[in-house]
Amino acid sequence: MEYTGSSYKGDYKNGRLEGKGNYNFPTKTQYEGEMKDGMFHGNGTLYFPNGSKYEAKWNEGIAIEGRYTFADGLKYEEEDWEYCDGYDRRFYTEIKDNLKPSGRSQLTNRVPPRDIPDGCYDCGDGFYDPNTRVVNGYNNKFLRNADEDEHEWIVQTCRKGWDENVGFQAKPKI
Repeated sequence: MEYTGSSYKGDYKNGRLEGKGNYNFPTKTQYEGEMKDGMFHGNGTLYFPNGSKYEAKWNEGIAIEGRYTFADGLKYEEEDWEYCDGYDRRFYTEIKDNLKPSGRSQLTNRVPPRDIPDGCYDCGDGFYDPNTRVVNGYNNKFLRNADEDEHEWIVQTCRKGWDENVGFQAKPKI
């Protein structure tokens, strides 16, 4: 495990990970649960660095059935998913804690929203600097260089780190 950057604390049988234990990945993702022959087996939960989790029943390393819960407590439902559908576009925090008063828009599900560095955009997994075309994670570590398509998408759709007066915009005539 030292070669992969992973670690394990828990039960062993015949030198293999078996029984209950905690397996830590180098990505800061953690698994807590049952193991068999070095694999996730039985009931166990994956905890992700962003605060979300996946609780599942595992069989030889494969999730047989499970449930994903987002960091804010929203549970993903494969059937009858009602959050963020075509009719109700509210953030989960707005559904849970009600809408903010008129004039106070909520542009992200995070409460309070992240402070975006000047001149940058919040692109969901980090901050994007359009001058360098670099996306750095929220921990300020390099994630990637944005290609032309990602640059255009971020500039057109993501939250900015500055206020901009756009003035009146007439409705386009059809």
